[in-house]
Amino acid sequence: MGFSRAELESFRDAAVDDLVGPGLRLLFVGINPGLWTAATNTHFAHPGNRFYPALALAGIIPRRIDPAAGMTPDDREMFVERGLGIANLVNRATAKASELTATELREGGARLVELVAAHGPAVVAVAGITAYRQAFGMAKAQPGRQPEPLGEVELWVVPNPSGLNAHETVATLAAAYRAPAAAAGIELSGEADVVEVGVNG
Repeated sequence: MGFSRAELESFRDAAVDDLVGPGLRLLFVGINPGLWTAATNTHFAHPGNRFYPALALAGIIPRRIDPAAGMTPDDREMFVERGLGIANLVNRATAKASELTATELREGGARLVELVAAHGPAVVAVAGITAYRQAFGMAKAQPGRQPEPLGEVELWVVPNPSGLNAHETVATLAAAYRAPAAAAGIELSGEADVVEVGVNG
């Protein structure tokens, strides 16, 4: 499935639904929706994004998801039943995350605190160290498990899976995502064969 540039541009500033359900254990948090994500109402949907391949390699999901045309109802059900969820710091679609303002990111941090309080996951994993620093005023924060929780919830910062984050691979992303998933008590499937490595930002 593909979109023309004009079709994608028509989704600029659109909102994308959070993917959360009962029994939420691990909430992944992106920066904001891209235009492809807005067009499909599926987080991390751009074909170049490594999020779902990394989840599958890590054993966090038991099968691969092809999100480019949009998650199927079965995909969403499987994701939620495994205790997984996805939200964004800022719920406004842009072509690039750099189009967001500092104010939007700070307001997004406050929104995330409210979302976490409402849904009560065990662990939150924010995908992107720069956005996390800006949203929460933590200029010296480092990737990995954070020393301070988000409210009462364990907080991790993991690498952004965008294809623009070129120094990460599916394997390094998988290792980075596996750690908070284990901390959240997610049952990891047998597909994973990931060497534990340090988390790079």
